Amino acid sequence: MHKIMSLQRKNSVLKHHGLQLFALTAMLVFTASSTVVNGQEMLSREEAMGLTLNHNYDIKVAEKSLEVADNNQSILNTGFLPTVFANGNAGISGYQGQNQTVNGDINYDPTDAYNYSASVGVDYVLFNGYGRMYNYKQLKELYNISELQARQIIENTLLELSNSYFLTAQLTESVSILKNALSISTTRMLRAQYSFEYGQTTQIDLLNAQVDVNNDSINLLNTIQDLENSRRNLNLIMGREIEMEFAVDTTINFAMPGTKEDLIDQAYNRNVLIQQTNSQLRNSEFALKASQAGWFPALSLNAGYNYSGNQNPAGAFVTGSYNLGPQAGLSLAWNVFDGGSTRIKSQNARLEIKRQQILKEETEFSVKRDVLNAYGSYQNSLFVYYAEKANLETATKNFERSDDLYKQGQINSIEFRQAQLNLLNAQNNQSIAKYNAKYEELKLKQLAGILLED
Repeated sequence: MHKIMSLQRKNSVLKHHGLQLFALTAMLVFTASSTVVNGQEMLSREEAMGLTLNHNYDIKVAEKSLEVADNNQSILNTGFLPTVFANGNAGISGYQGQNQTVNGDINYDPTDAYNYSASVGVDYVLFNGYGRMYNYKQLKELYNISELQARQIIENTLLELSNSYFLTAQLTESVSILKNALSISTTRMLRAQYSFEYGQTTQIDLLNAQVDVNNDSINLLNTIQDLENSRRNLNLIMGREIEMEFAVDTTINFAMPGTKEDLIDQAYNRNVLIQQTNSQLRNSEFALKASQAGWFPALSLNAGYNYSGNQNPAGAFVTGSYNLGPQAGLSLAWNVFDGGSTRIKSQNARLEIKRQQILKEETEFSVKRDVLNAYGSYQNSLFVYYAEKANLETATKNFERSDDLYKQGQINSIEFRQAQLNLLNAQNNQSIAKYNAKYEELKLKQLAGILLED
């Protein structure tokens, strides 16, 4: 009798703990469902890219830097326009006068003298050894470099966005996979509990099932937290409210960018790093031309209209005068010897051209290597994806067969759990491989210079 009462108390305790775990499981499933699905907008990657282009902080800073470069290349900053000036002055001299003696008293009769002038004029450099022209071309090239740097920031930002978007999508799939795994483990736990109550299984089977439910619950909670963190990071990249809720599209389409030869040719013509080295080389060539301007004379034109006058004190031989009229002229200046500074500038400019040529060659080889590596990584990641996809089909069939055998009592809970874990790993591996392959595709497109055309 005592043994029967003890067994009943044990069954009651186990049933109580099982109900608690079931309530916890139900709460977790509800939380995961409400966090991931309910009331959220569906945000496609294209929409996320549009938001990033309009609101990302790094891109905004790059745009402001580009505006500064645009101002610098203006015609107003080149010296091609004339300078117009206006001057004027007026003055009064100190005391001028004579001493007079009247009835023994000395009187001082002060008088004043005035002078004034005004002029307007214009100066224009007609020729300065082409230095002004090549300086202007340098400013244009510097703007082109700034534009390429802004494009590089945009490409890197969009690649970062895609990586964050794919991570969010992968975690979304992981949450769905773990919810399904938790549901399976909960069902198994309840089945083990009923079987134990009716004496069909041992307590070990029930305890193992409870441990598996706990582990699946912990994994689900951790993945939900990772998903929330990834969503906040994606919002930051898009430049919008951090806590804004949204769902992402988990559909992936692959598009082979082209053959290795085509990608290398595109990279030579479109890769942003190669284009920057080409632009730097052109800028160095313009700098050489500008440095040689010191060997040439400078011819300037000046013209103006002047007015000047003065008023002398009373009793002066000439009481006043004034002059007015236009004036124009040419001036020629030639620094025959400047101490060798022009020669040194020219030599340094030639060395800079050689340095830029070396950097260009190095960049081209580096980009070619990166394209070949990225192409190989993309091919490998596609193979891994399709292999994981095949593994998932096998793991799914194995789990379905194991589920039937477990219900029939032909395999134990440990074997069933192993089949479940194999399915869980295959699902996660296939999901990770899918997004890794797409990310490798985008990196390959960036190296080929066609990412923004995607």
